[in-house]
Amino acid sequence: MPFLTRRRFLRTLGLGALATGALGSYAFALEPMWRLSVARYAFTPPGWPRGLRLRLALVADVHACHPWMRPDRISDIVDRTNALAPDVTLLLGDYSVGMRRFKTADVHPSVWASILAGLRAPLGRYAVMGNHDWWEDEAAQQRGHGPTFGQDALERAGLPVLENQAVRRSKDGHPFWIAGLGDQLALLPKRQYGRSAWRGVDDLPATLAAVTDDAPVILMAHEPDVFPDVRAATRPVALTVSGHTHGGQIRLLGHSPVVPSRYANRYAYGHVVEPRSDGRDAHLVVSGGLGCSIAPVRFGVPPEIVVIDLGDDHPPSAGV
Repeated sequence: MPFLTRRRFLRTLGLGALATGALGSYAFALEPMWRLSVARYAFTPPGWPRGLRLRLALVADVHACHPWMRPDRISDIVDRTNALAPDVTLLLGDYSVGMRRFKTADVHPSVWASILAGLRAPLGRYAVMGNHDWWEDEAAQQRGHGPTFGQDALERAGLPVLENQAVRRSKDGHPFWIAGLGDQLALLPKRQYGRSAWRGVDDLPATLAAVTDDAPVILMAHEPDVFPDVRAATRPVALTVSGHTHGGQIRLLGHSPVVPSRYANRYAYGHVVEPRSDGRDAHLVVSGGLGCSIAPVRFGVPPEIVVIDLGDDHPPSAGV
């Protein structure tokens, strides 16, 4: 699995970097703990309604823990996101810690969920769950289904979680859909539970079947590997947004040495445009995320909030 290769790679790099002076200090402290950038994209997907201008904010891969993603840092991320004035804010999963070896303390789900509930967007805030949210929940692993304790915390805080569901929204008289896919790596292979391989709780056909008209669909999927299936779907999706990869956490000259995806760098980071079977472009935006997984190291891909402006002032972009 690419995940295991990435684990070995990041641990080796992380343990080495702790003893390597200035470069290690930057990769372990400055970039993951203190930097926060805003990645901006602007384009108009095929078939997008003329006159609908929509701003999305993406918050992905928080991975709350001490000292790397403390409550005060999450609060700063919320404030920075709100200052961008999004119409809709989308939370793309992995709120739970992703580093058991390096963290000094957990942040309780009730804490990070209550802070994230401070996100403000007039047309709504919607969340999906990520693989670590499932992997950290032993009870959900044993049951073989959710809700996870992270989902419970978000919903108690007033943040809707979409799992293979879709909701219809409207702006300036133009409807659109926000759809959320269940996690594709939710259930770990565990012999005592009769599982020999990873199993997802994702159901793309059911998610798209929840869309009942031809208004454009924005699909939230924690892992970007579903994108080829989205491109092949009969029901077109205007935009897929994902996290999970962290841009590889190490990115040099537009390339990440190891990416937790079976497609490697193809869906590692940024705006990806690929053709559908009908010849029209399909759009994917992959966030570099905010926290760290496996090891607290980032280099060349700082923590980021993503802003996407969709509307008729923006021609389709060429992808990255």
